[in-house]
Amino acid sequence: MSFSGFIMKVVSYLDTVKVVIFKEKNEEYAIDVDHVISIEKPEKITPVPQLPNFIKGLVKVRGELVPVVDLHHVLYGTDEALHEMTRLIVLKTGILKLALLVGEAKELIEVSTDSIKQVGLFAYQKTSYFTGVINLDNRLITLIDPNRMINSLDGIREIQAYMEEQAKITES
Repeated sequence: MSFSGFIMKVVSYLDTVKVVIFKEKNEEYAIDVDHVISIEKPEKITPVPQLPNFIKGLVKVRGELVPVVDLHHVLYGTDEALHEMTRLIVLKTGILKLALLVGEAKELIEVSTDSIKQVGLFAYQKTSYFTGVINLDNRLITLIDPNRMINSLDGIREIQAYMEEQAKITES
């Protein structure tokens, strides 16, 4: 491979992003794989009283307690029953680790940054975590920024404090 061919390959690599694609209702969403720790089948979710409706409870992932955020509830304001395809996408954010409960985790793909389009609707405060739309041949996939999403949820600071308290209790 020539030096210019190598440079073109590096530039091409830098102009792509890997994302995890998942479904809620009939819509496809994506999160940059850099935020994803793992994708798990939901086991026992332990409910915690007095938490916001979008928090289903806590789950233990690799020995660590993680809050479960129901994405269906965040997006549509309603609950959806768990089914065979339901998954937890365990994420790291600037605030805390969390497990995002989604209808179906479909695939991991690499997309060109040119295919990510900015849409004016994302300036709307309640959906500021929608950072773009991935425009593929026959699919439109909404890109979610987990840091913006978690910061937009009411009560998240209290949940963060609770998780820190639980971690201290576990350590003792």
